[in-house]
Amino acid sequence: MNRAELLHRRYTRPARLLAGLVAVPAALGVITACGSGSSSGGGATPSATPGTSTGSAAAGGGSSVDVKNFMFTPMTLTVPAGTTVTWKFDDSTQHTVAANDNSFTSSAFANGQTFTHTFPSAATVAYHCSIHPFMTGTINVK
Repeated sequence: MNRAELLHRRYTRPARLLAGLVAVPAALGVITACGSGSSSGGGATPSATPGTSTGSAAAGGGSSVDVKNFMFTPMTLTVPAGTTVTWKFDDSTQHTVAANDNSFTSSAFANGQTFTHTFPSAATVAYHCSIHPFMTGTINVK
């Protein structure tokens, strides 16, 4: 190899390495930004891993499900027949509540809004957010 080739290699190799080192974090930044839950656009991802929280309601009383951080909490709620369940939306992103059996569907709601549905008879009703289908929950009506 002549001197010109050696100099070319010596100065272009670090530049290629630097370009690669800049490109990888930039690509990761774009991917991360696409998954942010900001209200400025882009897709949204859950900020917490769903657990297996459960709850129950007293006979004749109401019960509630919190909609926050891309989760329904509790994920499983057991109520007696005739109970009115209230979903409280405390997320900056809009969500819905839609029964898998199509027995009820809410409009899209966000911060401070609520949706209610009365469960008249015994059943197990699975539901989800139609905007974010990975958000799921179950109402067990006894």
